[in-house]
Amino acid sequence: MKKINLALLCGGISSEREVSLKGAEGIKNILNKDKYDVTVYDTATQLADIINNQDNIDVAFILLHGKYGEDGTIQGLLELLGIPYQGSGVLGSAIAMDKDASKKNYKNSHISTPKWLTLDKKNKVDTDRIFSKLLPPLIAKPATGGSSIGINIINNKDELLVSINKCFEHDPIVILEEFIKGREITCGILEDKKGALVALPVVEIKPKKQYAFFDYNAKYTSGETEEICPAPISEEATKKAQRYAKTIHKALHLRDYSRTDMILTEKGDIFVLETNTIPGMTPTSLLPLAAKAAGMDFGELLDRLIELALMRKIN
Repeated sequence: MKKINLALLCGGISSEREVSLKGAEGIKNILNKDKYDVTVYDTATQLADIINNQDNIDVAFILLHGKYGEDGTIQGLLELLGIPYQGSGVLGSAIAMDKDASKKNYKNSHISTPKWLTLDKKNKVDTDRIFSKLLPPLIAKPATGGSSIGINIINNKDELLVSINKCFEHDPIVILEEFIKGREITCGILEDKKGALVALPVVEIKPKKQYAFFDYNAKYTSGETEEICPAPISEEATKKAQRYAKTIHKALHLRDYSRTDMILTEKGDIFVLETNTIPGMTPTSLLPLAAKAAGMDFGELLDRLIELALMRKIN
């Protein structure tokens, strides 16, 4: 059987470059070498190589996070080249990457999300207005970032400008939202060949007590976070989280797979934080962990995503 020529796109120039490279190394090692002929492309330096080799690429697997990888940019290039790829298209990728646009879609879909304000670097920060609209503590985050890079907790006005300026180092648009105390959970969605949405088991994320939230160090430092799947929460909360994840997948025009992060409060309320269109893809990442709990190992998950992409190939 002829091998599938797969372009593994990784690296890039966003602040999540190292996360991408590490994940791509794991994917290359796990892909069936009898089935796939894998070529790794670092999009920071090898975009021209992708274009020049387009006729020899059967499918692309995108493992880029952040700007130019998860925002619809690389998806648009692949569309122009006629190369099928896994995951969401240009529109869904762009919407999900923009936290303000995503949160507006959550509200339109009658899904709870923390109250928020959007700040533009071009405008003066009005601290009185912020604290008249939002109750501290607040979370400041870059509008289009990932991996919790640049995120800060703000407890009072003295911390406000410092935290906002840290975010502006990563993005000219900043989201301020009320901090919701509760248990951090996440729910993945995986489509089948007919496009039906399957909600994977919910995962609970438990960083060690010194972490106020699931920040970059808690995410990527071994042993700093416990990830429990299925999450030890009520059946009602599980069904609600899965329903939210499905609704959001449709509302944001997503495709193939996604993962939505949420907070479950003591009262049983669920607030959606954000949605990932290219979630982490190592054997121990959250989406593969949930897929494994559903009976699908990491290699099978990758095969499914590649198969979904190839179904869109135009001969």
